[in-house]
Amino acid sequence: MPTPSPAAGRAGSVRRLAPALALTAALIGVSACSPGSSGAASTGAAGKLTRVTLALDWTPNTNHTGIYVAQRQGWFKEAGIDLEIVPYGSTAPETLIANHKADFGVSYQEGVTTARAAGQDIVSVYAVTQKTDVTISVRADRDDITSPKDLDGKTYAGFGAPYEAALLRSVIREAGGKGEFENVTLNTSAYAALYAHQADFAMPMPTWEGLEAKLDGKPLKDFQLSDHGFPAIYSTLIASSDGYLKSHGDVARAFLSAVQRGYTYAADHPAEAAKELVAANKGVLTNTRLVDESEKLLAAEYYRDADGRIGVQSAERWQAFADFEFGAGLLSDADGHRLTEAPDASAYFTDDYLPER
Repeated sequence: MPTPSPAAGRAGSVRRLAPALALTAALIGVSACSPGSSGAASTGAAGKLTRVTLALDWTPNTNHTGIYVAQRQGWFKEAGIDLEIVPYGSTAPETLIANHKADFGVSYQEGVTTARAAGQDIVSVYAVTQKTDVTISVRADRDDITSPKDLDGKTYAGFGAPYEAALLRSVIREAGGKGEFENVTLNTSAYAALYAHQADFAMPMPTWEGLEAKLDGKPLKDFQLSDHGFPAIYSTLIASSDGYLKSHGDVARAFLSAVQRGYTYAADHPAEAAKELVAANKGVLTNTRLVDESEKLLAAEYYRDADGRIGVQSAERWQAFADFEFGAGLLSDADGHRLTEAPDASAYFTDDYLPER
């Protein structure tokens, strides 16, 4: 059985995000997904440890490695934290965070930007990946497609997220095309759809589906978004809420210090980190070769920025993406009305709770 795709889960979160902004519906899903969670850290059975909840965005995968490493190594407990990892469920992490039903959650820049623009209480506190972890991909044997401009008139296999079409049009036009293509919704993995001739191109994660395709003998040819004018994005991040951070600033700093230890270990020791992730999720991560290859790629290219830093974020990157989303007409306020001016994205993230560097 193929391993579930983190990209699919992330796109699913996008589809749920808009209706989930209706508070009543959201709270129904929240209570089912996270029973007993108050959104505030509390001292529980672990004695003096402070309970902290973290909602996953999909089934455990290598985007989550640093979290599981820190948990297995006891670094959360050393920081005074009893971490509860909330499994992925029917309610998006963004909704759980914004409604204070989870203290932290694994998210992504588009999800935070959309929710924050709509007045939701959510803010990014940690960038797991520094390099955009999504590409436009075609089958490696498609000699007729040598540039995104060649995607005009072709069929795209996507997940139905609002930003996908706008992103693709932008990239194709920058490469010299018209940005016109057909769109079908995926019901399988991206590379499987391409090799089954269901579509001509897709947007898989190179650190997961791209590697899975290669290991399965179905390699892909990739076009990097940043090579064609699209702003770099934080494809995987950890978010919290202003409400939680203001009330539990010391706990947040302690939590992120353990997270930082976990991802630093993963960046420095990818093979060992992969083993820790698998050991924590034996029933889910059965393709150990895929996990190992993914972890090596993340450590080599994604965890650290150009200056070798882990976890940090930049105002320029957040504003560039917010400007793109606004220009594409994808941002709405709390009443569902399209924004009439680009938002100030400086409040969409904070590095204030990271450990001192």
